[in-house]
Amino acid sequence: MPNVEVEIDPADFITIGTVGPKGRRVFYLQAGSGAQLVSLVIEKEQSWALSEAISELVDDIDERLSDDTSDMPYNQEEMDLREPIEPMFRVSQMGLGYDEERDKVVLVAQELVLGAGGEPQDIEDDDPFGVDDPAERPGVVRVWCTRAQMRALSQHAIQTVQSGRADPRQNGRLVYYWT
Repeated sequence: MPNVEVEIDPADFITIGTVGPKGRRVFYLQAGSGAQLVSLVIEKEQSWALSEAISELVDDIDERLSDDTSDMPYNQEEMDLREPIEPMFRVSQMGLGYDEERDKVVLVAQELVLGAGGEPQDIEDDDPFGVDDPAERPGVVRVWCTRAQMRALSQHAIQTVQSGRADPRQNGRLVYYWT
């Protein structure tokens, strides 16, 4: 959905969840505020990497502000995906930022745009979006959250990833699955 820009500020909730059986799960990043609900498709590895990045960022902020959010409990039921789960787009990349004045963390997710051959488009150095036509720029979603919301997302994302199949690389052997 090229050239879509959505800003959820502030988010009532943000979560990562899955739909489908183990081995075929589809991961979703979902956030909302009021009646606004945004669902994005992400990869399992993106969920894991996002969790680690959030944890590192929030730890750094907590240390700077001498404020600890690491032991704040969260309600597991609040982390469930909300219906309807209608993905806006598949995420290519994500980034995190922090606004010190507002004490809010922003998660920015950018759409994966495929070229004519079905391959991800290359990003040119002179055009950060990799496209010349502004109408064809990838969709972007920005979600502004509290540090506590992000900490809960980080913890929940790790649990969600770990609740799937065991990583076959853990025992030094790769397992190949045919479908």
